[in-house]
Amino acid sequence: MTWIASLLALPLLFQAQTQVETPAEAPQEPERTYETTRVVIETTMGEITVDLETERAPITAANFLRYVDEDRFGGTKCYRAMHLKWGEPPNGLLQCGTQMDPKRVLDGIAHEPTNETGLSHTDGALSMARYDPGTATGDFSIMIKDQIGLDAKPSAEDPAQRPGFAVFGYVVEGMDVVHAIHAAKIDPDKGEGFLKGQLLASPVEIVDMRRVEVDASK
Repeated sequence: MTWIASLLALPLLFQAQTQVETPAEAPQEPERTYETTRVVIETTMGEITVDLETERAPITAANFLRYVDEDRFGGTKCYRAMHLKWGEPPNGLLQCGTQMDPKRVLDGIAHEPTNETGLSHTDGALSMARYDPGTATGDFSIMIKDQIGLDAKPSAEDPAQRPGFAVFGYVVEGMDVVHAIHAAKIDPDKGEGFLKGQLLASPVEIVDMRRVEVDASK
């Protein structure tokens, strides 16, 4: 039966006098909760609280926590604000971290693609900056609006798009601070290549990062 025929048959179905029992809805399983670790990013413009996906992205989250625990982020900067020209502003990402400082960076880590972790570059997601897969160290970005084009695309024709970037956490408080930093003045002359026009004139300092306990009663 074509979809047109099915549509025309609807009035006949409604006229039928046969009592049809509505099938009982199957019980829904409770949504699974994954293990996370909470971290506060203290900047000179305010605090950003994030939950790191230690269960779903264990390698990437553990790497970030090592930087936190060894105080490798203290004194680093939020330095890049990428503004996308489509969609309602603000739209883009904010990038922060070690900027390849040899005194701070550790060895690169194995890449955890989003098609394996089940995570996505939605609004407030934290994602590792990298060159080739396996080179992520101590630089990360915070998504402003959904940027799911950065997710893994295993079937993409372009091999460079297949791995995507590694999401490892989400902002749970302080997106207003993220937006404020992202809106800071850009220096049009700073940077080279794709970074030109995306670097903050006065990068915002990360004063400290620290783990915090989550109040289970809330």
